[in-house]
Amino acid sequence: MEWEFDKVSFSREFSRNVVTKLLVDRAEHGGWELDRVRITADGTRRVVLRRKIIRAVRTA
Repeated sequence: MEWEFDKVSFSREFSRNVVTKLLVDRAEHGGWELDRVRITADGTRRVVLRRKIIRAVRTA
């Protein structure tokens, strides 16, 4: 199974509720799921999203 990854950063000015809404929107409309969240010492949220890569198989 292959995955496509996307890294997103959110400033500390964004509240948890705002970040949640933005991530839910990406999940619902783009097929992304949460892989990892890291909160740095300065309060920045670094988020890694992933989604499956579906390869089409040719039929003869």
